[in-house]
Amino acid sequence: MSQFNHQKYQAFPPVPLRQRQWPDRVISQAPQWCSVDLRDGNQALIEPMSVEQKQRLFALLIKLGFKQIEVGFPAASNTDYDFVRWLIDNQQIPDDVSIQVLTQARPALIARTFEALKGAKNAIVHLYNSTSKVQRDKVFKLDKPGIIDIAVQGAKELQKHADQYPQTNWQFQYSPESFTGTELDFAVEICNAVVAEWRPKAQQKIILNLPATVEMSTPNVYADQIEWFIQHIQHRQDIIISQHTHNDRGCGIAAAELGQLAGAERVEGTLLGNGERTGNMDIVTMAMNLYSQGIDPQLKLADIDEIVQVVKECTQLPVHPRHPYVGELVFTAFSGSHQDAIKKCLDAQQDDAYWDVAYLPIDPADLGRDYQEVIRINSQSGKGGIAYILDKDYGIQLPRWALIEFSAVVQKDAEQSGEEISPQKIWQLFNQHYLVQAQAYQLANYQVSYQQQEQLQVELQREQQSMQIHATGNGALAAFANGLTQRFEVDIEVLDYNEHALSKGAEAEAVCYIQAKIAGKRYLGVAIDKDILTASLKALLCALNQQVLQHADAPAQPA
Repeated sequence: MSQFNHQKYQAFPPVPLRQRQWPDRVISQAPQWCSVDLRDGNQALIEPMSVEQKQRLFALLIKLGFKQIEVGFPAASNTDYDFVRWLIDNQQIPDDVSIQVLTQARPALIARTFEALKGAKNAIVHLYNSTSKVQRDKVFKLDKPGIIDIAVQGAKELQKHADQYPQTNWQFQYSPESFTGTELDFAVEICNAVVAEWRPKAQQKIILNLPATVEMSTPNVYADQIEWFIQHIQHRQDIIISQHTHNDRGCGIAAAELGQLAGAERVEGTLLGNGERTGNMDIVTMAMNLYSQGIDPQLKLADIDEIVQVVKECTQLPVHPRHPYVGELVFTAFSGSHQDAIKKCLDAQQDDAYWDVAYLPIDPADLGRDYQEVIRINSQSGKGGIAYILDKDYGIQLPRWALIEFSAVVQKDAEQSGEEISPQKIWQLFNQHYLVQAQAYQLANYQVSYQQQEQLQVELQREQQSMQIHATGNGALAAFANGLTQRFEVDIEVLDYNEHALSKGAEAEAVCYIQAKIAGKRYLGVAIDKDILTASLKALLCALNQQVLQHADAPAQPA
């Protein structure tokens, strides 16, 4: 039996909206962004930001291109008041940026708010009072006319004080707080009353902010609420519809996107979603969602690591490694099939083509991330990821048959350690397994001559002992295979051969891969040298060494 009593809850009622329009619309441009990190985000912190932290975060918001920034609640906090004054007195606000401040609809708070804003060039004064049924009935114990009177008296106070500071370009904003829990007809009624007070003197369009103060329904219902509101509000041409969603149901971004479809032109939120309870709407994620659809988000998000660093240091909050777009693992694939698909798509991606890479909705480089972070190796990984790391970091382009063998080496190490395998560890395994081969035979020197067939003389060394090999064949590599077969009394057959340059120029090194069947079993040999013939001989010897080292208890003995 369930421990939960679901019958204590009731479903959120649907909106009686006939012929709704928003499902058929498509987002084609970014909304007006307003960051509320310094006010709504700050009030949600265990330790509110210091003045220095606020200054640093404000500078970041300006750098990112925000034109509207809510900087505090100056009438409720001396810290906020002082910060607003610092911004104005020290001329920290660009001429094209409006700072926004919040105030309740109370005369003393409104007067203090305008004192804090004295001398500002552009300012948005954000007035609010709670309007939901639960707030009216249980918190304020007022009827609807009483709640409307609070809002209207507050609106009058704003206009009165704004008239005293004509040098400032004022814009007014009103929020029926807890809009989603307010009857729609009442939300329209109280907003109409506020607009009626402001509209005759409004210097700019009035902002009506419709907050999902608590996310109470599915995002489509929130979109219905906004569309219904827009259909019924008066003086729509003089109004900017704004939204401020929260994430109680985990749908804050979806609600904001559907709200934009429903007609909202402005969005309030925070960088990375910090806010009350489960957080505010994440502006970075919503902006990057737009970007992934070919829409300019009108924000400069190319250095995502700087954003993460500043937000973490200012809020003292961690960023989840799977946070959309910004988490350290969001562009990382451990799965072998994912890695293989990513590598193949990246190889096929053309610079002038639309981005079309499996498992990567956007190019990580657009956010300042390196492709090294895309593919990382653990015991769940496969050949594609290993091939990507070797190619990108070390220029090693393993042919498929070589990759199959080496991936088993990496897989074994990953399973034994149970840890992620770094690119450096992959190279260490590759180097030890093929290029160094301690206690194995080494190519000391060789000479090649031609008399109807290639004549090869080779000196091998192992543990300070030398071995001479003389052989002939159709080519130096074939002669070497013949000589090793005779000397070690094992059948050696070269099955496959690949080579490529590691760099360009006269001093370029070449890497050679050889698959050889030795005593009926296949072995991979790899070698790097400036001379391709030397590399090929070393690679064949590397394959033989695999066989010798694997049979260390009963090593192959020279005749």
